[in-house]
Amino acid sequence: MTAGPPPAPGVPEAAAGLRIDKWLWYARFCKTRSLAARLVIDGPMRCSGTLITKPHHPVRPGCVLTFPLARHIRIIRVLALGHRRGPPAEARGLYEDLAPPTPENALPRNP
Repeated sequence: MTAGPPPAPGVPEAAAGLRIDKWLWYARFCKTRSLAARLVIDGPMRCSGTLITKPHHPVRPGCVLTFPLARHIRIIRVLALGHRRGPPAEARGLYEDLAPPTPENALPRNP
């Protein structure tokens, strides 16, 4: 699989974007890049409100991704693109979770 053409000279990397399957893998939402591509293809996945079905769709900082993962609908804001699949702490710096999943078995607290 090729990485695609490099950004045009003078265009910052963030403006060019990164493939969404790579970003999902870098951010550790999927164990493999092929699973990330399958997540996009099987959808539904939205990038800033637009339905996407191709794993080569570019994401940029500021994009809001909405997708089902396990039993939850994840709403994620992309903060950075990343350059590798690093440790979990590094991966958490790539996004902001706008709707973190809540434990299903959590009991309400009494005041």
